[in-house]
Amino acid sequence: MEMNVCGTSPWMTAELEGFRDSVRRFVASEVAPHQQRWREQQHVDRALWHKGGAMGILCADIPEQYGGSDGSFAHQAIVFEELGYVGDMAFGIHVHAIVAHYLLNQGTEAQKLKYLPRLASGEMVAAIAMSEPGAGSDLKGIRTSAVKTADGYKVNGSKTFISNGYLADLVVVVVKTDAEAGAKGVSLLLMETKDNPGFRVGRILEKVGQKGQDTCELFFDDAHVALDNVLGGVEGQGFAQLMTELPYERTILGVAGVAAIERALRLTVDHTRERRAFGQALIEMQNTRFVLAEIKTEATIARVFIDRCIIDTIKGRMDTVTASMAKYWISDLQCKVIDQCVQLFGGYGYMLEYPIAQMYVDARVQRIYGGANEIMKEIIARSL
Repeated sequence: MEMNVCGTSPWMTAELEGFRDSVRRFVASEVAPHQQRWREQQHVDRALWHKGGAMGILCADIPEQYGGSDGSFAHQAIVFEELGYVGDMAFGIHVHAIVAHYLLNQGTEAQKLKYLPRLASGEMVAAIAMSEPGAGSDLKGIRTSAVKTADGYKVNGSKTFISNGYLADLVVVVVKTDAEAGAKGVSLLLMETKDNPGFRVGRILEKVGQKGQDTCELFFDDAHVALDNVLGGVEGQGFAQLMTELPYERTILGVAGVAAIERALRLTVDHTRERRAFGQALIEMQNTRFVLAEIKTEATIARVFIDRCIIDTIKGRMDTVTASMAKYWISDLQCKVIDQCVQLFGGYGYMLEYPIAQMYVDARVQRIYGGANEIMKEIIARSL
């Protein structure tokens, strides 16, 4: 079943088609059948990370010298699309890939060699801890502190809404290393969670949707970070590092959003062909046809836009403003389209056994995480 509303994307190649086929088979066998069980246990199986590592999809666009698959962002985008096409919102591979890029682009050579192979293999699961109970999109407002001692840093504070938090072995923690220096006092620390008595995982949070994703609170009570685990080796670079890497994250959210839009359209077309009312198929009714025509048009526009974003990311020229546009506009559209699709399903659209209902509750947070859409508009406005 072809999901891409434009057929083949301009960045696709024969080699990438082969890669897509293998990823699709992996997702069909290792991800799709387990969705309900993961929702009930609130996290994926640890074994999935090892299987993903063996398959080469955890760090698909990380160089081979660091244990990655030596592909481009095209390979990583295919992984996100194929997960989106089965409606997976449990496998936190997106955050994992983002952390790998923090290491690749901002880490010291020693940090890359130490951690990237372990992320690529699935030996370590990665998370990034930004948000706090009192600070979300406003990263300058964080209160988690790190104090340097003779043998490392002592970290105190708490984080919330942390994807992969329950299973994470390596957490990039956004901390204040200098409380008086504002943005220049922010650092990113690479915290290993195993055998770290000051580190504690709180409960897995009860969310509206995405229940299979282990989103947690994290607590630090003199949690230990080694002296050489400041990302990049220099304190005070954290805010600049975050600003540099956030476009990658926001492009990923755009890729996932377009995949969800394309899946919602396909599911709804299939349903309206099969479902009959007043003696005819729903798709034969003018209102249904016009709504689907609008969705097909918007999905096509979104696909053309995200394809350009993917190409720009592959070529290393994706910028903050374009990534912010992709993140805000596509996530807004995703929520709107899925809502329209639920309406065309009627009562069945409100039943969680129907994938469109699951997509409805899973989509809403896309407009919040990765930087709230209001922040995206502020970033875009500043460029005018």
